[in-house]
Amino acid sequence: MYDCIIIGAGPAGGTAAYHLAKRGRSVLVLEKESLPRYKPCGGGVSPAITQWFDFDFSPAISVKVDSLRFTWKLEDPVEAKIGIKEPVWMVRRHVFDHFLVQQAQKQGAELKDYTEVTGIEFQGDYWQVNTANGSVTGHYLIAADGAKGPMAKWLGFKDRKRRLAGALEAEVPAEVINNNMAYFEFGLLKNGYIWNFPKADGYSIGVGTFIGGEPQDFKKILDDYAKSFNLDVKTTKQYGHPICLWNGNQKLHTQNAVLAGEAACVVDPFTAEGIRPSIFSGVLAAQFIHDALSGDINALENYTQAINEQWGTDMAWAQKLAGTFYRFPSIGYKVGVKRPSGAQIMGKILCGELRYGDVVGRALKRLIPGFGG
Repeated sequence: MYDCIIIGAGPAGGTAAYHLAKRGRSVLVLEKESLPRYKPCGGGVSPAITQWFDFDFSPAISVKVDSLRFTWKLEDPVEAKIGIKEPVWMVRRHVFDHFLVQQAQKQGAELKDYTEVTGIEFQGDYWQVNTANGSVTGHYLIAADGAKGPMAKWLGFKDRKRRLAGALEAEVPAEVINNNMAYFEFGLLKNGYIWNFPKADGYSIGVGTFIGGEPQDFKKILDDYAKSFNLDVKTTKQYGHPICLWNGNQKLHTQNAVLAGEAACVVDPFTAEGIRPSIFSGVLAAQFIHDALSGDINALENYTQAINEQWGTDMAWAQKLAGTFYRFPSIGYKVGVKRPSGAQIMGKILCGELRYGDVVGRALKRLIPGFGG
């Protein structure tokens, strides 16, 4: 009987496992893939996550980015140093996620990878988790099985305010020229943006739409954009995947279980940043499940409240900005991105040094004359 069983070995699951095991709790992580496993993702990580850990992430970082380059239909470029304390990390997710789980294992957490969960049953005061390799039991569950995982539905979260975005990504091996610069293109895609993030041995190029709208030919858009870097994405595998954006406050706990990471829909609805919020949810999930195991009967309810207050409040501002910026992107580019401070502000938001609530009111006034007054 484990204190906690965590389903999913991504950033949320690995983080929760690390912090629970460090507190002396018995933890089992179940992962359906064999680790390390590929995960389509741009791989930008805010260095602000170091505040939640006491080990060095250097082995998991591919390169560091201190500059951003924005374009509108491949023209009208804006380049800027971000001006943050520590450059943004660029990681390969198979390396980063596995590294995090390995730190949890060093604290005593157990891992069973290549073990798919086939069902769950609540047995009065503990969970029985059925897998293809037999059953395991635990007092508490953390469902961190991502955007496509079945755990939320099995736990009864049928009415969640899920807001799905779509993305297509390719990893292109190449000799990287400026490995300290990340690229963002806003004009070629409706309702989102294109990114090109450097790694030590190539680029992660992707397209993502965040507010819905008419269908678009992602493959052609990705191909056209890659050609501007003399890259051919047709020769590499492309991965389509959903992204679970934050869509308002919601209940994230049930009987002896919580949702974390993309299963909890914590992705930033403006930038689509998912790793930092997933890790943050893992930190809080570990804290409140530890409290529950210590006898606090309100602990899981407090988890929902903490996520809604500490993450959701700022995401409400991000949602307002996304709804306006992606509907009027040419105006957003002119009055937002092209402002001298625009790149620095975006970089600081990506790194957690600035909150949306600090800047979005002013930004919306520029985008929508008369907003808020």
